[in-house]
Amino acid sequence: MEIENQIQQHIAQNLLFSEDGFQYDREASFLQEGIIDSMGVMELIAFVGSAFHIQIEPADIIPDNFDSVNKLAAFIRRRQGAAATQPSLAVAPSITPRPMAQP
Repeated sequence: MEIENQIQQHIAQNLLFSEDGFQYDREASFLQEGIIDSMGVMELIAFVGSAFHIQIEPADIIPDNFDSVNKLAAFIRRRQGAAATQPSLAVAPSITPRPMAQP
């Protein structure tokens, strides 16, 4: 399912409690249109992290990323692309503790 459709479906079912689907344009501002409130933003953050397997940092929670279906979908795609291009981290060698010297 397309990212935009997943976002619209989640908002309609879990935030608007609508059986009629998401009745807004994909560019409609969530906050200005009253689609979601601050608690809805928190729910949306949890959904995005879980559904799309991405880590969301506090600095990411800005209107440019979270204020419309299209903005949120673009943010998700950027994060997924960045995660795919990140080099894998090497596993740190194990450290064996040494006993402390006795006085």
